[in-house]
Amino acid sequence: MTDCRKSFTAELLRCARADKDIVAVTTDARGSVTLGDFARELPGQFVECGIAEQNAVGISAGLAHSGKKVFCCGPACFYVARSLEQVKVDLAYSGNPVKLLGVSGGVAYGHLGATHHSLHDIAVLRTFPGMNIILPSDGRLTERVVDALIDWPAPVYVRVGRGETEDIYGEDCRFEPGKANTLLEGDDITLIGTGETVWHCLQAGRQLRQAGIRARVLDFSSLKPYDAEALEKAARETGHIVTVEEHSIFGGLGSLVTEALSEHPVPVRILGIPDENAVHGTSRQIFHHYGLDAEGITAAALALLKKD
Repeated sequence: MTDCRKSFTAELLRCARADKDIVAVTTDARGSVTLGDFARELPGQFVECGIAEQNAVGISAGLAHSGKKVFCCGPACFYVARSLEQVKVDLAYSGNPVKLLGVSGGVAYGHLGATHHSLHDIAVLRTFPGMNIILPSDGRLTERVVDALIDWPAPVYVRVGRGETEDIYGEDCRFEPGKANTLLEGDDITLIGTGETVWHCLQAGRQLRQAGIRARVLDFSSLKPYDAEALEKAARETGHIVTVEEHSIFGGLGSLVTEALSEHPVPVRILGIPDENAVHGTSRQIFHHYGLDAEGITAAALALLKKD
């Protein structure tokens, strides 16, 4: 079990010790983001803006424009709502390569409810030209994401959760923007996850194998850019796709997949949060309620195959 927040900030601190141009910016969220060690050890590379996300994005843009390698970190629900105009104009439109880390994304805030959920972030940020989107699935992959982003010359939104996640990858894992990772091979159906849904897809793939169904499992950690080749290959070779996302069923991973395959469609089942304010509960409880856990994914895959 690893915590993606801690993996991100620990790797960022390791890199920042050797590169004085790396700067971390936050908004009274060093505890939530786990930036305490960074702030204590490298105060000259740390900027505290208080509860002012709009200011933080503008300051980050200015620092990046001046040549700094900026990581602006805080709750996802605020950076993709309260400061969305600044993200659109100061980062995406202006091309300032700020790395925006949204923590406690999706339904990670659980009991705090819809005001603190970020279930629209993929949908809206996909429409910003120049903006990139990454949702790592475990701690080790998160570390590789940080390494890849240090010198990436474009703005990037990275969304992680709040608690510990099950390990998916080993120490030798690799991350490449625009590339999916294949976790299971199969030719009967494809399960595609992003972020914390990936582990549940992997478990569902193993359950389906016990039922004699060979499921291919893809980790779409990079949503913009995304792996069009892997997606088209999966559609062609398996003929059925289930997408799983901690996001609204509108505009996210499922929409990306169906848009990309619109000229050569295959049956696709989109699993996500329906058009309602999500129920209150822990992440696991909410995942189970909406069928985003292994049990729900397995059932959806079986139903899709039976329907076809």
